[in-house]
Amino acid sequence: MLKIGLTGGIASGKTAVSTHFSQLGVPVIDTDIISRELVEPGRPALQQIADRLGKAFIAPDGGLDRTALRRHIFSHPGARAVLEDILHPAIRQEVERRLAEITDTPYAIVVIPLLVENHLEDMVDRVLLVDVPEELQVQRVCRRDNITPKEAEKILLAQASRKERRQAADDIIDNTRDLPTLHARVDKLHQTYLSLSRQGTERK
Repeated sequence: MLKIGLTGGIASGKTAVSTHFSQLGVPVIDTDIISRELVEPGRPALQQIADRLGKAFIAPDGGLDRTALRRHIFSHPGARAVLEDILHPAIRQEVERRLAEITDTPYAIVVIPLLVENHLEDMVDRVLLVDVPEELQVQRVCRRDNITPKEAEKILLAQASRKERRQAADDIIDNTRDLPTLHARVDKLHQTYLSLSRQGTERK
């Protein structure tokens, strides 16, 4: 089974792409969803966050205070490293478990937003980048999250650059136009991946 790592910067359109792959019958594993599940009340990772970063990041309902934690790690690189040390091995293990359960499919999509930043290319056979210009990312994230351009630019600076992502990608899908155009491009890639899976082709 061919494993395709789907990545892209904030507001690039990863969800739209992964949703359409799913509609085509392709199994999709989303590491963002897995990371949220790992910090649900009662899960070991949540307790590790409380133990290593502080109980201040546990909300009154017993769940993770995502806003407080996001704000903290954004300005404290050491805290970000601790969080990654807690979550990344658990996420990788869960992805591998879910991939092992998938049968009778030519390929699967693994959505890894920070694939380039965290050097996770070894988890997949090919990297698919959803690509848009950075100025369009800023416009979209401001509209989506109701934040200022300056706040959006700070988020972009904390992620890999567009150039770094493009260098790491085996395949690039442009998402600067409308949804029907994007779907058509996903349809074309779907046929490409079906062909590659038959050939047993892996990373370049």
